[in-house]
Amino acid sequence: MSNLSSLISLPQFLAQTTAPAGQPAGGMPSMMIIGYVLLFAAMYFFMIAPQRKKQKAHEAMLKSLETGDEIVTTGGIFGVITNVKEDRFIVRIAENTKIEVGKGFVQSVLNKEAAPVAKK
Repeated sequence: MSNLSSLISLPQFLAQTTAPAGQPAGGMPSMMIIGYVLLFAAMYFFMIAPQRKKQKAHEAMLKSLETGDEIVTTGGIFGVITNVKEDRFIVRIAENTKIEVGKGFVQSVLNKEAAPVAKK
């Protein structure tokens, strides 16, 4: 019968043990910190870096635009740049129809120097 009582007390004994000396009782915080750093690095390389690259390419495209380029705005309007101002473009979208578009709203360039601007 004493064997049985020692078996019952074994789980209680195991439950009362403490962490070995030199290790914190809550696990390894250094491994958690390394995990967070690796997670942030992966997020940077897969999300932030490509977005910054795309933004720089868009800014370079905006700086290279000049009169005569055919563009598409973010609203889906196609037109030809007739004049370049400091913060906007004058865009011809139809005969005798011109609009002013903010530089940030140009989505893409279709053709550089697409058509000569006809003056009447």
